[in-house]
Amino acid sequence: MAIELVPLPLPQTADAEKFKDFGREVKGVHPGNMSKAEREEIHDLLYKYGALLFRNVDLTPEQQYALTKEFDPSSENYGHGNNKTQADAKSILHPDLKTIPRVPQVQLIGNGTVYNHEGLAEAVLKHPSHTTFHKTRVSEEDTEKGITRFYRWHIDAALYNLKPPLVTTLYAKIVPQGPRQTVRYDDGTGDELEVPLGTTAFVSGKTMFDILPPQLKSVAVRGRVKYSPHPYVWMAPAHALPTGLGIMSEGLEMPDDELPPWEEKLVKVYPILWKNPVTDELHFQVHPCGVKELFIDPLPEGANREGAMFPDGAHLTDLKQVRDLLYKMQRPAIAPSLVYPHDWHENDLMLFHNRGLLHSVVGAFRPDQVRAFHQCNLAASSEPVGPSLEDVRKYA
Repeated sequence: MAIELVPLPLPQTADAEKFKDFGREVKGVHPGNMSKAEREEIHDLLYKYGALLFRNVDLTPEQQYALTKEFDPSSENYGHGNNKTQADAKSILHPDLKTIPRVPQVQLIGNGTVYNHEGLAEAVLKHPSHTTFHKTRVSEEDTEKGITRFYRWHIDAALYNLKPPLVTTLYAKIVPQGPRQTVRYDDGTGDELEVPLGTTAFVSGKTMFDILPPQLKSVAVRGRVKYSPHPYVWMAPAHALPTGLGIMSEGLEMPDDELPPWEEKLVKVYPILWKNPVTDELHFQVHPCGVKELFIDPLPEGANREGAMFPDGAHLTDLKQVRDLLYKMQRPAIAPSLVYPHDWHENDLMLFHNRGLLHSVVGAFRPDQVRAFHQCNLAASSEPVGPSLEDVRKYA
């Protein structure tokens, strides 16, 4: 049976035109048992569509690890470093991850307590919620009415020492049922988005770049971001914006001299735009919470300087200025019409291009609502590729 592709079911809020090349459900092949030709086809399809969904599949942790590794055969370790986030209680990721003992590259995430699960006699899981990370929070009264928020828009990556994973695989084992919720942006726009309980929300990095006005496209194609050392420890004392798209500038970040030991050579500096290895398209791929500085190259020789921002280049070190500029570029792409909130079913497997999308945990659960997912991503064997000289000349 040949591989069959079906468009993902979009919510009524989605702009279908913007999603015509985003996401496909895959039928006719089992992701844990593919031929060489099928693996090659799935590889290219993932980079073309950004996210692939397999419904109702039985997948062992070993098969999930092997599938994830197919996209980068030289990769080996979990994308944040095996057990390192758990060993460091200061990291904001610390409460969210439990390692499956016999396959340490696969993490158990979710909510509530699960028993006798893949070698774990008992695992207490905590679904990350805006209530512990945002500057403000939804009131208890509104929470009872189903009002919630995006938690944190991000890329799965350590952003220090290790290279960002190419692909993340997310496999739903236990999915609690409950009423739909409403994401409130709470940023003065009035934007809201109705979502399934416990959805994972996705936005396209390609769309994030494509919809920018020319002035900001020029900044993006010339820009590089510098992340903090140990960014998840650095950001832990701080508070996020109500959209989950970055941090409030309150001076609460952990000082460099109080971070775990770090080396300058291991600090990550990445292009704002990452090139898709199959389509050659550019994706706006910035984890806004971890960025500390911003570099912008000068306009190339012969470029039109009229109205250009930073025509002679810039090195921005004022954290609020850096964050405000990134927010201006990224916020349009998380508009309700551009968000795909996945409606999880048990035994759904989602593969997504971690270097082409941003995603966010959404919503909140009661302690008795048990949710268990297996997540796998592997620190890559190579760094992201940024814009070519031709790209710079085209957009700058």
